[in-house]
Amino acid sequence: MNNLVKNPVETILQRALTGYDLSPEEGITLLKQTEPSAIAAIHQTADKLRFSQAGDTVTYVINRNINFTNICEQHCSFCAFRRDEGDAGAYWLDWAQILEKTTDAVKRGATEICMQGGLNPEAKIDGTSLNYYLKLVKTIKQEFPQLHLHAFSPQEVQFIARLDGLTYPQVIAALQEAGVGSMPGTAAEVLDDNVRRIICPEKINTATWLEIVSSAHQLGLPTTSTMLSGHIETPEQQIGHLEKLRSLQKTAINKAYPARITEFILLPFVGQEAPKPLRNRVGRDQPELNSSLLLTAVARIYLGNWIENHQPSWVKLGIEGACEALKSGCNDIGGTLMEEHITTMAGAIGGTCMSVSSLQTAITSLGRPYQQRNTLYQNV
Repeated sequence: MNNLVKNPVETILQRALTGYDLSPEEGITLLKQTEPSAIAAIHQTADKLRFSQAGDTVTYVINRNINFTNICEQHCSFCAFRRDEGDAGAYWLDWAQILEKTTDAVKRGATEICMQGGLNPEAKIDGTSLNYYLKLVKTIKQEFPQLHLHAFSPQEVQFIARLDGLTYPQVIAALQEAGVGSMPGTAAEVLDDNVRRIICPEKINTATWLEIVSSAHQLGLPTTSTMLSGHIETPEQQIGHLEKLRSLQKTAINKAYPARITEFILLPFVGQEAPKPLRNRVGRDQPELNSSLLLTAVARIYLGNWIENHQPSWVKLGIEGACEALKSGCNDIGGTLMEEHITTMAGAIGGTCMSVSSLQTAITSLGRPYQQRNTLYQNV
């Protein structure tokens, strides 16, 4: 008789392949699997959905990260990047340095500058924070108008708004008018306030992150989405995060907002240089690859009907780990970055720069074609 009863994992996966949206309970069931055969089936399903939703071509972008300062008023428990002003290792790039880095990026074929930094209360021009951020944008766009600026997280938008007494839409609209082309969906960490109270108590709460990203969509500014995983969060909280992202994207689509989420990026926790309390609580320095890959696969199954593009972090997983993620639901390998400080200072193994040829070689090793794209997933 038992042979006639379908395995619940098999039932969930078969329904997912017909285009059905998983319920949160079904997502949790998948994340809690420990049987190798069930986990293999989840990976296979994610790979099939990746093929049907995003195709077989693996995309990449030629970009440069510019982290313009690491001076920050906040003290997130996972962050090895931040410094107080005057600390050893504290820095704050001047306009000439930013232009020099951008010029070098353009010479190396970059189509995108990704720009984020610490929350530095001294970063003001004429007494306002917004003016400083606008000058960051204009410094680059006046010299290189063709570059796409993927810049300033929801946390940075809230920081500017708080210091200057502005609304979030006012800040977003001003940045957009100056030349920002899309918003990084970072500072999301895990969208669960019980987790946030422990790992980033000074950061914006879940509702504020969602409000700012939705405001961007309504104003026509595309965003990405991320999750910092593999620290203190539970499978239930991981699925709660994915559910919030899916709901946010459904709202943007159903209400015909002019922009939406372009991609989902899983960012596994790197603890090697992180502050000791969280590092000790997590109990390891580097991401646990198998659990990262399972979450990668479940994220594709859970989000793929609504967020088509999924990307691993080669900085956090290494290029070999990123290639494994490309077999588990990801269709994009990310960018060249050229320099990366936030994760590298946490002790990540992946390095700070990846050449185009290295990305292409990694993709070719999987027997899949590659294609350069821009930030908004248009072929270059």
